[in-house]
Amino acid sequence: MEFQQASRGCRVEVEGLVHRYGARLALDNLSLCVEPGERLGIIGPSGAGKSTFLLHLNGVLAADAGTVKIGGEAVTRRNLMHIRSQVGIVFQNPDDQLFTPTVEEDVAFGPLNLGCTVQETRQRVQLALSQLRLEGYEQRSTHELSFGEKRRVALATVLAMRPRVIGFDEPFANLDPGMVEQLVTLIRGLDATVILISQEILPAIACADRLAVFHQGRIAAVGPALDIASDRALLRRCGIDFHFYGDIWQRILTNASAP
Repeated sequence: MEFQQASRGCRVEVEGLVHRYGARLALDNLSLCVEPGERLGIIGPSGAGKSTFLLHLNGVLAADAGTVKIGGEAVTRRNLMHIRSQVGIVFQNPDDQLFTPTVEEDVAFGPLNLGCTVQETRQRVQLALSQLRLEGYEQRSTHELSFGEKRRVALATVLAMRPRVIGFDEPFANLDPGMVEQLVTLIRGLDATVILISQEILPAIACADRLAVFHQGRIAAVGPALDIASDRALLRRCGIDFHFYGDIWQRILTNASAP
């Protein structure tokens, strides 16, 4: 399968991934491939291993067994700096990502660490901020921003790095509908391989080429997004049936069309 945004995105290969938190098995021999430029949505109930999986992609967590490859290169302790220049992760809580006094400094931190010149860094910062409608925020203190604004700045810090793989951990949580729509459009247009995990299934479907359903540390199913989303029996087995939203939407449409 080919994807439109394959120019910079690279292949992600995960084989036999195992991770334990003490005695609890969080990932159980999990294998998954994501093609260059693909948008993969990962859905599943809380505790299914979604965030744990994502944190293996750039070595935040180390596997107990199995391999993770980014563009054919295995993630190891020796090459973490290079891997992290290739894989950017937008965390669920932006306060875990923002730590300098101003927005501009936060967004510039990554490019400067990559060795970019001051001029190139400035260009990257301006482009990332404009993509997220954050022009004029350069000297704002991140501590004074709203939660939604912090989420956008956190994403800008990743975009400025220009990674080949971008992972999103619950990107749509606590955003208003207008910002969700804007973020969906942005994700669809990213020049990278995208892996996003979300409890907000409808926006995930809008972004994703494929969906993978995680359940108890394993992959219960993976396939075209609409096919997976239409399999209500599968979703019920995994505790993520969202089809009752359809009944609510149908009531809205019926009321709107009533004379």
